[in-house]
Amino acid sequence: MDRNRLDHALERAFDAGEGERRAVVRAAGDLSDSGRLDADRGTELTVETVVTELADAPEGSSLAERWNWWIGALAVAYGDEYVRFGVRQFRD
Repeated sequence: MDRNRLDHALERAFDAGEGERRAVVRAAGDLSDSGRLDADRGTELTVETVVTELADAPEGSSLAERWNWWIGALAVAYGDEYVRFGVRQFRD
């Protein structure tokens, strides 16, 4: 997972401040490093995957809300281990 590339992609795709993006990039990096998504879905976490999945979240959601929405869906599908990758707070 190229964290710099993810940050730039999130900046282009979503209206979010630097602190919020940083929190999501950190969570995505942790998820990628864990290998959990690869084990459960058979695919590694990529920048494109993150942007595509977050774009499916309900309209009007903030970036962190979009991320947590996706993490919640993963937790329902694959187990509560995903909950630890949620974004709880950030500073803008």
